[in-house]
Amino acid sequence: MYYGDKVKLRAYKREDIKLACEYMNDNELKRLLVNKIPYPTILDQEEKWFESLVDLKDSYNFAIEDLETGKYIGGCGINKINWLNRHVIIGIFIGDKNYWGKGYGTDAVKVLVKFIFEQMNMNKIKLNVFSFNKRAIRCYEKCGFQVEGILKQELFRDGQYYDEYAMAIFFEDWKKANK
Repeated sequence: MYYGDKVKLRAYKREDIKLACEYMNDNELKRLLVNKIPYPTILDQEEKWFESLVDLKDSYNFAIEDLETGKYIGGCGINKINWLNRHVIIGIFIGDKNYWGKGYGTDAVKVLVKFIFEQMNMNKIKLNVFSFNKRAIRCYEKCGFQVEGILKQELFRDGQYYDEYAMAIFFEDWKKANK
């Protein structure tokens, strides 16, 4: 387990599955998730995903738990690891809307970034975010991520096209900011 000021990152538990399925079926949350078509999530799918975690080789997922209450509030993960070139792609979601806009996502990203740089010896952490997800963009910028590129009209949501931002943080920049 890895601790921040507000959250801890821990392994997923079987008892998280039902709540994870509820989170994934929230239309507002689903709209924000990168590379997700907003089809309903079935409980069986979440159970199969949970069972598959043990076999994943180039990714790792953490449950995000509120330190104060012990409640499972979302998840984050390393979605792709490139050991040769020392970079990863990450993702995060806060599923419980009561925790939105209160720094829990920022805290979780900071803990995840620290883990990746200090324990995995990576040089670069990447992520993608939709241009309309202003709250997430602010979170990533607070954590030191910068926009590296913009994929124009990459996403069709709610009847219109949106850009997708490719963001990244490098070890050296993170190290300087966290002296």
